[in-house]
Amino acid sequence: MDIRRVILATVLSALVLIGFEYFMPEEHKTSPAIQSKTTALTAPPTENDQPTVTDREEAPSRLPIDAVDVVGSVNLRGARLDDLVLRGYHETVKPDSPLVRVLEARNEKEPTYVEFGWYSSPGQTIKLPDAHTLWSTTAPKLGSDAPVVLTWDNGGGVTFEIDLAVDRDYMFTVTQKVRNTTGAAISLLPFSRVVRAYTPVETGGMLVHEGPLSVINGRLGEESYKSLREGSTAPNFVSWSKAGTGGWAGITDKYWLAAVVPAQTDDVSGTYGFDTPAGAYQVGFTGQKPLVAAPNAEIQTTSHVFAGAKEVRLLERYQHEMNIPDFWKAVDFGWFAFLTRPVFFVLDWLYQFFGNFGLALLTFTLIVKAVFFPLASKGFRSAAAMRDIAPRMKELRERYKDDPVQMNQQVMQLYKKEGVNPASGCLPLLIQAPVFWCLYKVLYVTIEMRHAPFVGWIHDLSAPDPTNVFNLFGLLPFDPTIVSSWLLLGAWPILYGITIWLMQRLNPATVDPAQKPVFIMMPFIFTFFMARQPVGLVIYYCWNNLLTMVQQYVIMKVHSRKKNEPEIIPPVKSRGKKG
Repeated sequence: MDIRRVILATVLSALVLIGFEYFMPEEHKTSPAIQSKTTALTAPPTENDQPTVTDREEAPSRLPIDAVDVVGSVNLRGARLDDLVLRGYHETVKPDSPLVRVLEARNEKEPTYVEFGWYSSPGQTIKLPDAHTLWSTTAPKLGSDAPVVLTWDNGGGVTFEIDLAVDRDYMFTVTQKVRNTTGAAISLLPFSRVVRAYTPVETGGMLVHEGPLSVINGRLGEESYKSLREGSTAPNFVSWSKAGTGGWAGITDKYWLAAVVPAQTDDVSGTYGFDTPAGAYQVGFTGQKPLVAAPNAEIQTTSHVFAGAKEVRLLERYQHEMNIPDFWKAVDFGWFAFLTRPVFFVLDWLYQFFGNFGLALLTFTLIVKAVFFPLASKGFRSAAAMRDIAPRMKELRERYKDDPVQMNQQVMQLYKKEGVNPASGCLPLLIQAPVFWCLYKVLYVTIEMRHAPFVGWIHDLSAPDPTNVFNLFGLLPFDPTIVSSWLLLGAWPILYGITIWLMQRLNPATVDPAQKPVFIMMPFIFTFFMARQPVGLVIYYCWNNLLTMVQQYVIMKVHSRKKNEPEIIPPVKSRGKKG
């Protein structure tokens, strides 16, 4: 491989890593207060357990949720869905660590909850349920096979009902009904929204979107918390509104999503907003066409609430079964989603086959290398040919150094004579770069690598290598990162630095004195950069470097053998004499 291309590729990779370090959002750490509330939920509750009731408001105002994949409670005061944790996900890799919480009551430290209800049409004076309304239910709990009904009578001839159901994953079905026993018709507009009454840590990350998002009229909308704060105006606090039919909207974190989904045939108005006095971000829908309940009649509307992990295949299933448009876009696959999604599905298929995400990653890299081998071979041959003619090019440059035009002409004639294309060596890099970038993106944004083990001491591919050379890999009882976050250097990043050094040894040493310090420092710089990245990425780069070296060694051997083979000149056939 031409040494200048190695330098170029390395510098570009360094810029990517520096950008990753700068733009990568920090992992959100749950506050100790929230962790203490979820500690009691680390084991699956029994039939008689109601773990969240005692931590929050009075027991009579809480309806326990005990479903297959989620556990929590519904606040009967306001009929809010504001207490939910995920049975299958822990805060850390330790099995006794707290479960991940996706919904939190508004009187807690980091409240995120879902509200649904009704607005009255202009001119109506009907008493509606609000955040202080205490709903009643005769059911003991809400479960995957046990829906519940909440009711409230306004005392004026109108009864409100909410039918709640939850599936075996993270989708709730909410059917709101209004029974009118008055002598006059009533006109109401349904609403549903996700509320986050605190501002998460904003790091300006560009690799993954965190915050309000929606799909309305087939278009993905992403907003930042800052844009909502700056765009909202009293009295309605709406900073963004868009009319459409169906869709979905919510607030996303890196791995988790809380979203509301109206009926896909309903005309709705999707809104983003910020309530300045309450410090709350609101994302949701309001019906555009009032529903009219005639005297002694009933109206109803059905919507859904998703609150859980952004598992790609689960989102895809909901999209197809419930006709939720582009629900997979809750996972930020980025601008190259047309390529990133196939990369994910291949990687996920390999994971299902091997049962180990690390092995799936290594196999996928091997497959990509095999697919691109012909292209890489051509690039390596071109680079080798460039090395072969390098002395002659140097001689031409020295001879025609005072005549640049003549020098360029002579160099081009040399390229033509030897059949060398100087640009062909860069082509493999340009074609393979998007594929490996998409793999890089998949490993970072998808939850499937979170807490996925590999082998040995690697129990979480999404976290940095837990070993550290600065405490002799755990022999010394202290944590060097307390002094500085840069004092983190695990075994896998060291192996990665060694692979870079080996790649340098495989390539001819540069004769330019100015380039030698760069080559000497590269392994050390890259090693320290990668030490703070998810170890899954480090393992991928180590494996990729090893495959590249093997690939290059084989191609160089073949090229060398062909170069040294004597040229065989076919014999000239003699012509016989006539006569």
